[in-house]
Amino acid sequence: MKSSLAIAMAAVLANLSLSGASPAEPANPPTPTTRILAIGTVNPGVDPAAVRSILPKEIRETVKLYLDGKIDQWFSLQGRSGVILNVTDRAAAHDMLEKLPLGRAHLMTFELIPLGPLDPLRQLQGMTPTPP
Repeated sequence: MKSSLAIAMAAVLANLSLSGASPAEPANPPTPTTRILAIGTVNPGVDPAAVRSILPKEIRETVKLYLDGKIDQWFSLQGRSGVILNVTDRAAAHDMLEKLPLGRAHLMTFELIPLGPLDPLRQLQGMTPTPP
């Protein structure tokens, strides 16, 4: 319920910012990236037994990244897994994930999505966006 409320608020705020902006207003700076969401998918045609054989080592190395503070959160999405990385650069995120056993074996790929603060909330506070 909390996430649907946040999504609804974001949509309303986005529409307000689009409809209320005048040409004289300065353009908002880009929202800073604070984390990278990485959603992993086993590559098509990969033998599940190959993944299962590497999985214990993958988990150990992923736990090490978590304990080293490089992973903020671990989660699962219906049949896929993912992590929220404490990095702000897609290339750094890609490099980190490709060094894991499933990446080295070319069995898994990741969709990398930059995350940042919900910038339209600045309008509720009467604040102007500040550069990153």
